[in-house]
Amino acid sequence: MQAIQKVRHRQAKVNGLEVFFREAGRPGQPTLLLLHGFPSSSHTFRQVMPTLADIAHVIAPDLPGFGLSSSPTIGNYAYTFENLSRTIENLLDQLGIERFFVYLHDFGAPVGYHLATRAPTRIRGLIVQSGNAHEDGLGEQWDSARAYWADPTDDKRAELPNWLNFAGTRDQYLAGLPQYLRTLHAPESWHLDWERMSRPGNIDAQFALFTDYANHVARFDELAEYHRAHQPPALVLWGRHDPYFDVDEVLAYHRALERMDAHIYDGGHLLLETHAAECAELIRAFVLDNA
Repeated sequence: MQAIQKVRHRQAKVNGLEVFFREAGRPGQPTLLLLHGFPSSSHTFRQVMPTLADIAHVIAPDLPGFGLSSSPTIGNYAYTFENLSRTIENLLDQLGIERFFVYLHDFGAPVGYHLATRAPTRIRGLIVQSGNAHEDGLGEQWDSARAYWADPTDDKRAELPNWLNFAGTRDQYLAGLPQYLRTLHAPESWHLDWERMSRPGNIDAQFALFTDYANHVARFDELAEYHRAHQPPALVLWGRHDPYFDVDEVLAYHRALERMDAHIYDGGHLLLETHAAECAELIRAFVLDNA
């Protein structure tokens, strides 16, 4: 019988910021870095961490501006994915972590890919859940974003969906889902996300990250070269109802990587809210096979 592992809740001072993170397992085991996306936090990994802790040293930080980590105002912190990755890199260095598997979800993908391309030998493998690295996953729902990135005027901004509010936060969990899946989502998740996102100055910070996502898209050729040259083993997990990242992205990973396994579930953008047990078992097997 698998032993029940306890999750520890910690904070670290990183370049003047308080970075909250969840930790499970023991140093010395293969490290698994879990990077959340928008609008969530390490809370999204609460159900999978105990299952993974007997085979991995699991670290799940809240990115700056999210969850229980510091939310400095713009001007006091540069909200770019490269800068977020520097913060996480410094946290890993503090913890003495050299090599690791990395879980990439949504906004966590550009953060993790900065870590991977700066130091490819640190990456044991990629676990991708609704994390884009190709144009294939960015369907017509991204047209207004592309228009704004190309011409960031007030008029173009007015054409963007209005997502930086409570309803938009809830939609990250529920949009596109049939009713039988909606009832599986615990509402405290989006209430917690919105409470933390609505801290003073944080909406501006979130919009800055959305704007910087254009730089992640501009790096797709660089990421293709990283995949080609280093061929990291990968596990790709996807919800077929995800309204933000098209399932075509899964096939793009298949074309790019030689050692890649993919699973598409009857879920949405926050897949671990409905399929934590299924995904945890796949992640366990992936880590064990590639450690």
